[in-house]
Amino acid sequence: MAAAAAAGIVAYAYVGYPTLLRILAVFRRREAPRREPIQWPQLTITLPVYNEAPVIADTLDTILTLDYPRDRMHVLVVSDASTDGTDEIVSQYADRGVQLVRMPERLGKTAAENAARNFLKGDIVVNTDASVRLHPQALKPLVAALADPSVGIASGRDVSVARQGDNVNVGESGYVGYEMWVRDLETRAGGIVGASGCFFASRRSLHEEIVPAALSRDFAAPLIARRSGLKAVSVNDAVCYVPRASSLRREYTRKVRTMTRGLETLYYLRRLMNPFRYGLFAWMLFSHKFARWMVPWAVATGAVALVLLSREHGWAQWSVGLGSVAVVMALAAWVWPRNRMVPKVFAVPAYVVFGILAGLHAWINALRGDLTPMWEPTRRDP
Repeated sequence: MAAAAAAGIVAYAYVGYPTLLRILAVFRRREAPRREPIQWPQLTITLPVYNEAPVIADTLDTILTLDYPRDRMHVLVVSDASTDGTDEIVSQYADRGVQLVRMPERLGKTAAENAARNFLKGDIVVNTDASVRLHPQALKPLVAALADPSVGIASGRDVSVARQGDNVNVGESGYVGYEMWVRDLETRAGGIVGASGCFFASRRSLHEEIVPAALSRDFAAPLIARRSGLKAVSVNDAVCYVPRASSLRREYTRKVRTMTRGLETLYYLRRLMNPFRYGLFAWMLFSHKFARWMVPWAVATGAVALVLLSREHGWAQWSVGLGSVAVVMALAAWVWPRNRMVPKVFAVPAYVVFGILAGLHAWINALRGDLTPMWEPTRRDP
C-alpha cells in the first residue's frame, strides 16, 4: 500500500498534473497574439550581485545591447556588499546609464531586490542575474506581455546550456525543458505559479511589496500578483540562457537552497492554496509546488516499502535492485575526477538521486527554521 501511494504521488506530480493541464487548455480560448505597444514603456532592469567580478562586465555589455529603446531602459545594479572588485567594474559603466547601489552590509539577494524599490524608474521592473545571458530579442516580448492589463508578471523561458561535451549535470537540461513545458501549459490554463528567477518582469506596484529576506521573490511574485487580482504568464520568445552548474555538488547546494526558500515562501503565502477563494490557481499551486515537493518523501517511503516487500515478491526485488544500481551510479558521478568527463549514463541517475536527497535536505532545513537568507550565487561556467 505504501509503495503504491508513493508511486501515485510521483506519477501525479510529474505526469498527472500536466496531463490535466493539457485537458483543461483544450477548453480555454487561446489568447490573441501579443502586439507591440505604440511606445515602449520606461523600465528598470535590476541586477542583484554578490562578488561577480569575473562576469559582470560581460553581463552588462549584453544587457546594454538588448533590442529595446536605450532611452527607455534604466539598468540598476544592487551590490550585496561585494568584496571582489565588482563595484569598481560596475562604476565604469556609469557614463552608459548604469546605476550602482551598494548595500551597507550583506543581507542576501531578496534584501537587495527589496532595496531596489527606492531607485526604480518607470512602471515595469525586469529582474535578472549576472550568471545568465539574455537573447538579444528577449526583452521586448517580455514587456509586451504586460500590455495586457490582466497580467502582472511575465516570466522568460530558460534554456539550459553547457560547454560542449560536458555531461556532469546533463539531467538539468531535461528538467529545465520539462519545467518550461509545464509553465506553458499553465499559461494556457490560466497562469503560472512560479516565475523564472533568471529573467522575469513585474509591474512596479508588485515589485514594491517587501518580500522577507529568507523568501524567494521569483516564486512569491506570481502569488502576490494573484492576490492582487492579476495573473502571471510564461513568454516563450523571452529566451534566457542558463549555464548548467559545473559540478553535482554545486547543483546539489543550489537545489537545497532553492527548495528551502521555496518551502518557506509557500508557507508565508499559504492562503493562496485556499480553493474556496482562489479556485483553479489554488489547485495549480498545490499540484506544481507542494505535490512535487512531497516527492522526496514519497520516494523515501516507497523505497522502505519495497525493501520490506522484496522478502516475498520478485518484482520488489527487481525494483530494489534497479534502485540500488541508480544510487551506485549517482555516487560514482559524485566522486568522479573533476578533470575527466562523467559518462552520460551516470549523469542522469545522479541528477535524479541527488535531486531527491536535496529535497529531503531542504525539508529538514525548513522544518528546523534554517533558512539561510545569506546569498551565495551559484557560480556557473560562462
